[in-house]
Amino acid sequence: MAYFTHALRTLLGLLLRRPILGTCVIPLLADGRVVLVRRRDNGLWSLPGGIVDWGEDVITAAARELKEEAGLETLELDRLVGVYSQPRRDPRFHSVCITVAVRVAGQPYPADPREVSAVQAFRPDDLPWDHLSHDHRQHLQDFFKGETVLA
Repeated sequence: MAYFTHALRTLLGLLLRRPILGTCVIPLLADGRVVLVRRRDNGLWSLPGGIVDWGEDVITAAARELKEEAGLETLELDRLVGVYSQPRRDPRFHSVCITVAVRVAGQPYPADPREVSAVQAFRPDDLPWDHLSHDHRQHLQDFFKGETVLA
């Protein structure tokens, strides 16, 4: 019985103690503004994004999350910004975030008011740098430097 219990604990640890794969989107409007969402859970500004669903690829998840949170349509991939995997980058759990910049169309609005309290387009000089959630400051800095990172 002790062997079975140990084996079960080991198996559950392997299955459940894994980073969660997510995506963040840097939405770029035609005029160069970047769209951010204000999170309801912490009141901070954030890149739209979320968890990649089973059977979904990363770019599809990014487009879905962007539509669900900010009401915007993805026109095209601008570029891969980076893969962010620091264990404490998300205060809720260990997640690996693949961040992409995309060209978007539409009028931004809080499409999911349960999750997002506001959506706003910012000029690069007016971004709320001191009020960004998670590690999104780093994502945006990497984007504006033109870097693609593995962090």
